[in-house]
Amino acid sequence: MNGKRSRAPRGGPSRADEELLAAIARGDVSALGELYDRYAQDVWRAAHRILAGSGDAEDVVHTVFMKLPEIAASYDGRSNARPWLVGIAAHVAWRQRRGNGRFFRMLESFASTASSAVDLNPEREASAREDVLQFERSLAALSPSKRIVFILVEIEGLTSEEVGRALLLPAATVRTRLHHARRELDKLMSMKEHRGENED
Repeated sequence: MNGKRSRAPRGGPSRADEELLAAIARGDVSALGELYDRYAQDVWRAAHRILAGSGDAEDVVHTVFMKLPEIAASYDGRSNARPWLVGIAAHVAWRQRRGNGRFFRMLESFASTASSAVDLNPEREASAREDVLQFERSLAALSPSKRIVFILVEIEGLTSEEVGRALLLPAATVRTRLHHARRELDKLMSMKEHRGENED
């Protein structure tokens, strides 16, 4: 998967997400394929970020969509299944990371996300690259429980409630971890900026 977003198939009316999940719950394999085409790239991108590009994102996508026939009946009926699927991916990735005893590496994909379309001069480009690396190092310094919450809320755009459902945590715990993650990131970033100024 290349990280680009999949689009719904052209031609013919596409079914709403809740219709697809109801059909998947009844065993409709074509509905599973349609939902896969629509959201596999989103699920892959989230898993890739959560696993820090470890190469296991494909396995997470596979697991998420293979489990759908078992869990589709539990879908809450909202019109957009993306947050629900990304939440499942986060849960699978979290269990995989914990089960394998892996530590998160830096978020390699953040650099491509943070790059802007603005034409930068070489000095600004080098500075921007250093800022991204500094952020990645700071993010990597967070505990895994704070890091995953930060990624899901701040980068993937899930709500505290969605993250809570995905990680089997109360939404208040998600918000607390997010608050602490933001504070720690701010502190780490300012420490590194201050250290960089002293080196000049």
